[in-house]
This record gives sequence, C-alpha cells and structure tokens, in this order.
Amino acid sequence: MTVYETDEIIERVILVGVAFDTDDDTERSLDELGELAKTAGAQTVGRMIQTRDNFHPATYIGKGKIEELRLMIDELDATGIICDDELSPAQFKNLEDELGVKVMDRTMVILDIFAARATSSEGKIQVEMAQLKYRSIRLAGFGTSMSRLGGGIGTRGPGEKKIETDRRLIRDRISKLSADLKDMKEHRDVQRSKRAKTSTSVAAIVGYTNAGKSTLLNKLTDAGVLSENKLFATLDITSRSLELPDGRSVMLIDTVGLIRRLPHNLVEAFKSTLEEAASADIILNVQDLSSPEQEEQAEVTRKLLSELGCDGIPQINVMNKVDAALNPDTVFEDSLTVAISAKHHQGFERLLKCIAENLPETAKRMKLLIPYDKTSLIGKIRLEGKIFSEEYIENGTLIDALVDKKLISQAEQYKIKADTP
Repeated sequence: MTVYETDEIIERVILVGVAFDTDDDTERSLDELGELAKTAGAQTVGRMIQTRDNFHPATYIGKGKIEELRLMIDELDATGIICDDELSPAQFKNLEDELGVKVMDRTMVILDIFAARATSSEGKIQVEMAQLKYRSIRLAGFGTSMSRLGGGIGTRGPGEKKIETDRRLIRDRISKLSADLKDMKEHRDVQRSKRAKTSTSVAAIVGYTNAGKSTLLNKLTDAGVLSENKLFATLDITSRSLELPDGRSVMLIDTVGLIRRLPHNLVEAFKSTLEEAASADIILNVQDLSSPEQEEQAEVTRKLLSELGCDGIPQINVMNKVDAALNPDTVFEDSLTVAISAKHHQGFERLLKCIAENLPETAKRMKLLIPYDKTSLIGKIRLEGKIFSEEYIENGTLIDALVDKKLISQAEQYKIKADTP
C-alpha cells in the first residue's frame, strides 16, 4: 500500500445538518458528528441546521442558507464545513464553488478516522477499499479537494495524488484488495473451523462505538488493547481466552464499534470482521448507560446484528458505565441483562455467571470415578477437555474434569452421584 506523508492540519469546521421536522433528532446527530470531527482532529467552531422537506438536490441546504453559511464561515474563520449526511458529487462541487472552503460529509470523516486507526493488514485493506469505493463515484464532486496534498480530514489512507483517483486504477486496486480480503476471510474461516473442532466457545463483544468494549476485554483478560474515550478507538479484532466459573473456557472477540448511519461501504468492507458475531456462540451487547442516547444506540446495534443473521444467538445485554449512569435505579437485571462498570471492575462476577448460564453447552464439568481398566477415557478427557484434580483410590481414578460434549455420554456411567462419599 502506498502511503503519503501529510502535514497535520487542525481544521476549523462548521457542522451543517438538515432537519425534516421540529421533532427531528438532528441536534443529537450533530453532537455525534462533533465528536467524530474531534476524533478526526478537527475543531468545531459552529453549527447550522436547515429545516426542509427534503435535501436540496444541488446544494444540500438550499440557496437561501448558503449566503448565511458563507457569512458564518467568514465570521468564525472556518476552514471547512462538515455535512451530517452523505453528499452527492453535485452537492460537493456546488457547495465548494459557492463557499470557497473545504467541504466534507459524515462518511468522509468516518472513513478518515478508520484510516488513521486501522493497524492490522486486514484493517488497512478494508479501510482503503471503502475509501476507494467512496471516491470512485464522487470524483466529479470533489473539485479541487481531490488533488489537495496538504493534509487534514480526507487525506489519510490511500492518498490524494491524481493517479490514485483515476477510475480505472481505482477499479484495479479494488479488485486486488478484494482478492486479498478473500484470502484473509478464508484464513479466518479455517480458524473458526479449528475452534469448532476443538469445541472452543466464542463470545463476541459488540456495541456502539465508545460503549466500553475494549475496556471490558482488557479488564476481563488483561488484553492490553488501546482503550480511549474516543469514537472508534480500536478497529482491529482482538481475541483472548477467558475461564468461566464452571471451568469452561470461552474465546472473547472484540469487534469494530458501530455508529448510526455507518457508511455502507464500511459495512461491506468490514463484513468479514463483523461476521465474527454471526459465528459466535454468544453475544455480549455492550451498552453505555451514561449516554442519553443509550436506547437509540442499542437499537442501531440490534438492527445490524439482525442484518448479519445473529437473531438465533443468545445475547446478553451488558449495561456498562453503571457508575456514571443517568438513572442507575431504572436498570433491571435479569437472566440476560447485567449492569457493570468495566472501568471499576464492578459486576464482573455476575457477568461471568450469566455468560456460563447462557453459553450453549459444549462441555460439562463432572466428577468421575474411572476404573483402572478404562484409563484410556481419562486420556481422551484430558485431550479434549480439562482435568482439575486427579486422585488414585482403591477402585479407580477419581477425577474432577471438564468433559467435552463428544465424551459426555461415555463418561455418564462413571459419574459420581452427589450423595456418594
């Protein structure tokens, strides 16, 4: 992958949104856009909301608001605007021509953050492919911004040289990246197959970006994953083994954070990564109780999980940040809902118990008395499962073991009853 060095530029931006009615959640959406801009390295200096029946096909906000926006740009010394929706090529070009500043949209900012945060080979490929698909249909709309090499939002990733924006070269590059991703997906499928053969259970950690997924993984397993109070702090998959109270082990897999209106190209590019959730035995849906938009964020997560085919997989609602919750007394815990504080290691005992109770049975903890002429069974149990203790007594070997489901039927006849001395 070709990487071009760019100077770091702190852009002063105005957030621009369109509301379709007075009850629209555009204000909250712009709050989130402001967090995205901050994460991308920009400074928000103002915002504007235009109420319309629909987007203006040529200028997004309409001619009347453009003059007002131009005056705001001059007054606030802004270097660009970020629109809260994905712009068409014509809207990009017309806005840039009218305003004379850099024009960005929500998708461009998210792609830029992903480009800056991806560290693994697969993550970088996924981001570059999403960027190229996004740019390939917007070459006409970028105007002078497509050839800008000075840095700032939209310049990270595959670069901005003219040769990189040629449609034919972009198609060739996308084709090559798709082939690379296919190879990586096949490798991941092999890993999944191996886990299935060894009866390794998988728990996928999913949730809205900044809900605390990486913090949870770190606290449970000492994974050492980057954990920041920023959107999309980590993009790359991390997996760590965790032992449950019943002796079973589960592979915890952290997935990419979700966000409302996650760009379609990114969903497609990260589909192989997100599919880790669809192949999991159980899903931990982490939610941020301190967010006023917790319910809306949870709905975004549920909708995408449904689209990925996760409806039949047990899901535990992990209500995180209970220590900072707006209304902690309204959190009702049940068999599939647990309130925790990942930061303060609060509620973990109940969380682990909840995972163990809802995880499909792949192994069973049993106390067995194996006759000495059947010791080969102990070898199989040791190979496929785990032996916690082993004692040789007069009529056989007494073991406390985690028995793989393939061996449970063989082991049942040697099971020690609860009232056996």
